Amino acid sequence: MGFIDVIKEKAKADKKTIVLPETEDKRTYEAAEAVLKEGTANLVLVGSKEEIEKNGAGFDISGATIVDPATYEKTEAYIAKLVELRQKKGMTKEQARELLLTNYLYYGVMMVKMGDADGMVSGACHSTADTLRPCLQILKTKPGTKLVSAFFVMVVPDCDMGANGTFIFGDSGLEQNPDPEKLAAIALSSAESFKLLVGEEPKVAMLSHSTKGSAKHADVDKVVEATRLAKEMAPELQLDGELQLDAAIVPEIGESKAPGSKVAGHANVLIFPDLDAGNIGYKLVQRLGKAEAYGPLTQGIAKPVNDLSRGCSAADIEGVVAITAVQAQTQ
Repeated sequence: MGFIDVIKEKAKADKKTIVLPETEDKRTYEAAEAVLKEGTANLVLVGSKEEIEKNGAGFDISGATIVDPATYEKTEAYIAKLVELRQKKGMTKEQARELLLTNYLYYGVMMVKMGDADGMVSGACHSTADTLRPCLQILKTKPGTKLVSAFFVMVVPDCDMGANGTFIFGDSGLEQNPDPEKLAAIALSSAESFKLLVGEEPKVAMLSHSTKGSAKHADVDKVVEATRLAKEMAPELQLDGELQLDAAIVPEIGESKAPGSKVAGHANVLIFPDLDAGNIGYKLVQRLGKAEAYGPLTQGIAKPVNDLSRGCSAADIEGVVAITAVQAQTQ
């Protein structure tokens, strides 16, 4: 079974409820039909019955729950809670009502906050900022986590590196230029995500253009310090750096460049020094290596909400719904 098939089986074993707020997009309905047919999650579609029937014409979404913010019985409670959460920022009842009735992403996040859904998937037709803003304002960060970051699960065909070709790349979608403390936090969160989703022990490589002091530069110093901090925070974790990419994943090169390292040559979690490297790296592997790329997936939010690429397919949405459901199983 491939990675996403395993995830779907996990999702089916303890079915969760996932909100899809982007009911203006055809891909939402195509994905919803597939999710409901496979039984990987219960789904909530946010919008009026009329607009959902119109936009979803031709797709069988009869198993989904339709929630219309204008008429749903819990909307008033959501408004009151949003005012309570945001009153220090000047949020009034009138502003909260307008926001929830017109912005379905905020409404979906409130459903998750209030326990009426277990997670949310958005981003097919909204930016990452639009998707994450309500999460950070309403759900906040997970206890014990210093920041929200993003990662991709990369599944490379015909590859014996990583976990049979499966890797986590972090942060490849959100944190622009993390300092050593943030980079260490990203490494720990990514290791946790790997263990949850892939089910194997993470081996974390802190990537650089240098391996064990082969180059001298402030960018290298950042990765060295992040490695030190991460090891201090999680001494039991298999983590090493700074490592060049080939030293991280190719056994003979890892043995040559970093002898004695338990991670070098065997890494399955790759931590990039900044977003430029992470974004370029995942797209190279996806386009040239023909890898499946699931993400950007978020980690560090109190409850699971995942972003989508605006170029995503319905199949991508279906896969991320299953991943979000598995993340929700740990709540």
